[in-house]
Amino acid sequence: MKRLSVFALTLALASTAMAAAQSTAAAPKPAAPAGPTKVAVVAFQVALAQTNEFQRDLADLQKKYDPKKTQLKALNDEIENLTKQLQSSSAQLSDAERVNRTRTLDEKKKQLERESQDAQSDFQADMQQLIGKMANKVGAVMTDYAEKNGFTLVLDAGDEQSSSVLYAVESTNITKAIIDAYNQKSGVPAPPAQPAAVDAPQPAPAH
Repeated sequence: MKRLSVFALTLALASTAMAAAQSTAAAPKPAAPAGPTKVAVVAFQVALAQTNEFQRDLADLQKKYDPKKTQLKALNDEIENLTKQLQSSSAQLSDAERVNRTRTLDEKKKQLERESQDAQSDFQADMQQLIGKMANKVGAVMTDYAEKNGFTLVLDAGDEQSSSVLYAVESTNITKAIIDAYNQKSGVPAPPAQPAAVDAPQPAPAH
């Protein structure tokens, strides 16, 4: 089973939730007065992921799954130990004992696979919910910022695969401004620095 970092998972899950948020943000508004078009670009995923609120809630989500990660690691370690014991003592075991130990080992491997899949599914569901909530809130702040600053068009330049932005001067990039505006509105302080990103609740595969 692959180890998938929270940040990578965030990017993978963000597209669906952000599509809904951006659709809301792009809802028809009253016609603006005629004038020159003022365009901005934003890395929406980056803006969402770097808000204080998202980072705080992400840390809380990671803590929620720490016990499950510990449990899965313990089960994985047990499987590895049982595998080594079976390999080292196989010649001295009776056929019946070898069959019993092999059956026990297989049952624990199935248990590990089942519980890992369940934990990953639960984690993804919680992450999807978090991203969806934040995408709507960040999208609303972005829309408000654009209206107040006279932007008539905001393009998402954050996803290299789907972005239609081929070139933009840095002065048109409002990503940091959106992050700052959101942090100010939410009032959530910057979380303490984390030593490293925490992975989703999956142990290393048993050998």
